[in-house]
Amino acid sequence: MAGCAVKIFLSDLQKLLMVEGGLFKEHAIAPSARRLNKARGDLLEHVRAIGRSGDLSLMVVTERAIVANELKYHANSKGMVSSLTAALDELAVTERLLSIVGDPGQYGSVDQAHSLPRNRDRKGLPLDEARQALKSHYARLSNLDKSRLDDDEKKIIDARKSNIFQVGRLYGERQAATLGIELDP
Repeated sequence: MAGCAVKIFLSDLQKLLMVEGGLFKEHAIAPSARRLNKARGDLLEHVRAIGRSGDLSLMVVTERAIVANELKYHANSKGMVSSLTAALDELAVTERLLSIVGDPGQYGSVDQAHSLPRNRDRKGLPLDEARQALKSHYARLSNLDKSRLDDDEKKIIDARKSNIFQVGRLYGERQAATLGIELDP
């Protein structure tokens, strides 16, 4: 009896998946879907252009704006609201540290607060809140890339990940310059 029930449930599942797949394909060709794809393409190009600019502050402000938009329009669970709120807080901290990382006088206290070896990377740079926030946000974006997103959404996530990676690299270069640490080429 149990084997028969499993076959019935699997058969029902196959039917439901086929219906969902058909509706998904039907939805993809609807006029509203074409407009959404165009809007996502425009967003993708904008995010990529900001990444090409190399402007550290602009990349962080852009990511914060995208996360705020996700919170406003797409957060559909308590966990998602919590994650996006944490991301906004972390990006705000990153912005604050960006404003002082180039000033040896101001950034010196951050450097001193991260003096233990476990609070430094292999190059000797402080793993301050900005570096931790960027690592956390990159992981958050990587996890999004594993969900049921369409190709356009995944491309946007990839562009955002690329920008966050670049922010981390550029931030590290600013830390090194401020603290007088030479980085390997």
